[in-house]
Amino acid sequence: MSPARTPRYTVPGLGVDEGRQVIDLLTLRLHALNDLALTLKHIHWNVVGPHFIAVHEMLDPQTAAVRDMADAAAERISALGGEPQGTPGVLVKERTWDDYSVGRADAIAHLGALDLVYTGIIEDHRAAVEKAGEIDPVTEDLLIEHLRGLEQFQWFVRAHLESSSGSLSNAGADTEEAAAAAAAASPKRAAAKRTPAKKTALPAPAKKTTTAAAAKKTAKKTASKRTTR
Repeated sequence: MSPARTPRYTVPGLGVDEGRQVIDLLTLRLHALNDLALTLKHIHWNVVGPHFIAVHEMLDPQTAAVRDMADAAAERISALGGEPQGTPGVLVKERTWDDYSVGRADAIAHLGALDLVYTGIIEDHRAAVEKAGEIDPVTEDLLIEHLRGLEQFQWFVRAHLESSSGSLSNAGADTEEAAAAAAAASPKRAAAKRTPAKKTALPAPAKKTTTAAAAKKTAKKTASKRTTR
């Protein structure tokens, strides 16, 4: 990413060079948030499978919240005297990551990949928080507020990937494709490990014995119920 030009003015209490440093931090965060909003919509449109409706409907509120985060980052850049860049061309030119790589796929597979997306943006936001804290506590506070929401959204995603023992089905995967494959395969592996319980033979039913007296009594009862027309 090319560094931002030094603004002609910035917020009171910061020098213009400090303002430029914070604008640089926020510009990449703005790109990341805009990219995340697009990725969430892409997944929203391309999920299939038994968990479709749960995941489809879970992602829209996340998209709206991430767009609000992007708006707040852009407005902070403007307040610092910078010029927020929101066009797709600038995003693609300046970002440090590739496009989301999973197309139409099972909902759980998408969540496995999305977990990695959230990990990347959260780690980068945390690094930006640390740098912003040395210069501008207001921007630091803004990014911390973003993190609170982003980490909650990742928790929602991970709840679909977590086993009862607390392990994630995509653990150890370092690419979106690998994470998607691991998440999608996990229920199948669990099903394959299940073995049916052994059937135990039931004891043979006791043979019924009918005494002559009992037979005579039964015949008498049956006869009493018969009616003639």
